[in-house]
Amino acid sequence: MKLRYLAVVGLLLARLTPVQAAENFELRSPDQKLLFNLQTGFSSRLTFDVKRGEQGLISPSALGVTVNGVDLGANAKLGSAKLREINEVYPLNGVRTFATNHCHEALIPITGGSNTAWTLEVRAFNDGVAYRYRVPGAGRRVVNGEASEWKVPAGSTAFYQDNSRKDYESAWRTARVGQHSLREGLALMAPITFKLESGGYLMITEANLVDYSDMALQPSEGNSFRAFFYNDARGWTNRDEIVSPWRVTLVAPDLNTLVNSDILQNLCPSPAPELVNADWIQPGRSTWHWMVTGRPRLEQQRQWIDWTHQLGFEYYLIDDGWVNWRADGREAWECMKEVVDYASSRNVKIWIWLHAKDIPVQTSRQAWFEKARSIGVVGVKLDFPQAANSEWVQWYDHVLRDAARARLMMNFHGALKPSGRERTWPNELTREAIRGRENRRPDLLHEAILPFTRFVQGPADFTPTEFRTNHLAGATRTREFAQAVVYTSPMLCYSGVPEDYLKSDALDLMKAIPATWDETIVLPGSEIGEAAAFARRKGAEWFIAVINGHQPRKLDLPLTFLAQGKYAADKLSDVPGAPGQWMRTKESVSSTGRFVLDVQAGGGFLVRLSPTVKE
Repeated sequence: MKLRYLAVVGLLLARLTPVQAAENFELRSPDQKLLFNLQTGFSSRLTFDVKRGEQGLISPSALGVTVNGVDLGANAKLGSAKLREINEVYPLNGVRTFATNHCHEALIPITGGSNTAWTLEVRAFNDGVAYRYRVPGAGRRVVNGEASEWKVPAGSTAFYQDNSRKDYESAWRTARVGQHSLREGLALMAPITFKLESGGYLMITEANLVDYSDMALQPSEGNSFRAFFYNDARGWTNRDEIVSPWRVTLVAPDLNTLVNSDILQNLCPSPAPELVNADWIQPGRSTWHWMVTGRPRLEQQRQWIDWTHQLGFEYYLIDDGWVNWRADGREAWECMKEVVDYASSRNVKIWIWLHAKDIPVQTSRQAWFEKARSIGVVGVKLDFPQAANSEWVQWYDHVLRDAARARLMMNFHGALKPSGRERTWPNELTREAIRGRENRRPDLLHEAILPFTRFVQGPADFTPTEFRTNHLAGATRTREFAQAVVYTSPMLCYSGVPEDYLKSDALDLMKAIPATWDETIVLPGSEIGEAAAFARRKGAEWFIAVINGHQPRKLDLPLTFLAQGKYAADKLSDVPGAPGQWMRTKESVSSTGRFVLDVQAGGGFLVRLSPTVKE
C-alpha cells in the first residue's frame, strides 16, 4: 500500500479548506471532481453534503452516532484533521482481476454532546465518499442509533428492496422519491440505487459491517433516507472502542462506473498474508441438485458427479439432507467420505450444506469444519443464520476465520447483505442475500434491477440458468443462459438439470463461461429495471450477454472494446414465439462492427467472441 502522510494541506489537495478548528471542512477526491463538505452550521448540528462539480448530489444531511443516550453529532466542534492519501491495487474475484483503491482520507477529531471526544473518518474516492464514526472508550456501552441520513435530489428514481420480510430475499422494485410506495417510515434494505434527473446515479449503503447492527434506510420528509437498525431498534451493546461501518455514497456518472466500483471492498481491511493468493481458494462452477430432486439421495450421487465431470465444472454442491444418509451400517460422514473420494476420481470437488444451528459455538464449529476438511470437502454452504443484529453480524467473521483455519471456502445462505469483506476473507466466494432462481418463477423487473443494485454490493448466489420450459414463465431460455454471464458469483452454482445442459447444442458455450472475469463493461442501451447488456472478458475471449425486462427493445451494441484483429462470434438469439428455443449463428466481427438486436420482452442474447487471425 502506498500511504503518504502530508504535513502541508496544499501538498495533498490544492482546494482543501484550512484544517484548523472551523465550522467547515472539505475533502476532495483524487481527481478533484467530487467534494465532501462537513459543517456544523449555526445550530452546531453536524451535517455533510456532496457535490460533483456544480451538481448537488446530497444536500446537507445529518450525521452522528448516539452512545449511552448522548447524540455525538449535536453541539459539535471540529478539530484539526489528519490527512493521508491511499493508492493501491489488489487482487479481487468478481467483475475484474484487480481492484484500485485510490482516495483521500481525513481523520477529523470532534467534540460532541457532553464534551465527548470522538473521530469522524472520511474518505473521498473518484466514485464516491464514505465516513464512519470512531468513539474511543472502555467497557460496555450502548449504541442507541445514528442520526445518519442522506437527502437525495428531488425527482430521483429509487430502486429498492423493502424490509417487510426482514431479510434480503424480497423482490426489487422502483418508485420516484416522494411517491406513496416510498412513504415515510417504510424500512428499505440497503443498498438503494438512485437515478438522478440531472444525470448519473447514486447508491447509498454501508461497508465493512463488523460488530455492529445491520443498517436499513427509512424514507423521511425532504427526500431524506435515514439509517434504521431494524434488528436492534432499542440499541445494542458494544465493548471498548466503537467503530461503525462506513456510510457510503457511491457516485457514478453512468452504469459502467456503478457496476465497476470497488469502493465497498476498498473500505475493508486487506486479508491476512496467508490468505493472499491461497492455493486452496479457487473460484469455480458447480452443479446443484436441489431444484431438480430436492433432498439428495445417496444412490444418485455418482450420477450427479459424472454429470459434473462431463460439464467440466469444478464443483458439485450437496445440499440439505445428506446428514440422514445411512448405508450398510455406515453413518452420514462415512457415506460422504465415499462420495468425496469418488468425486476426486472424476476431478470434481465437493461442497456440502450445513445448518447454522448445528454449530452454535466456536468449539463445535471448529470440530465440524476440521471433520469436513479431513474427508476432502472443500467448501461449505452455511444456511439459516439468525437475525442480523449486532451479535450475529459478528458471527459471520468468526465463521470465516474458523473456515480459513480449516482451509474451507464459504457460501452463506439466508444471509445478510455482503459489505465488501470478501476482500478481508477471500475464502467467502459468494452469499445469497438475494431473491434468486430458487424462487422458481422469473420476475422480469426484479432481475433487470439486480445487476445495478444487489450485484454492486457484492457477489450473489442467484443460482442461474434454468432450461426447463415450465420454469421460464415469461422469460426465454436465451435469457436464462445470459444470467450466467451478467450475474457475478465466484462460486457459480447452476440450478438446472445437468442432462438438459449436456443435451444442449450450446454445451460448448456453457463450458466456456468462467466463474470470474478479468474485465467488465456495461454496454449502451442498459437501463436499470429495463435491460442489462454486459460485455465481460476472460483472457482473450469476450462474452456479451443481455437480460431484457418487460418491454421489447432495440439494442445497438458497438464492439469498440475488442482488440485489433478478427473475432469469431458465436451467437444465441431468441426465437419469436418459442421461449424454450434459441437460434445459433456464427459470423466474423472486429472492433469496427456492432450487433443490432431486436430483443423481445423477457428475452435475451448471448455471444462468445474468440480472437482468430490478427489484421
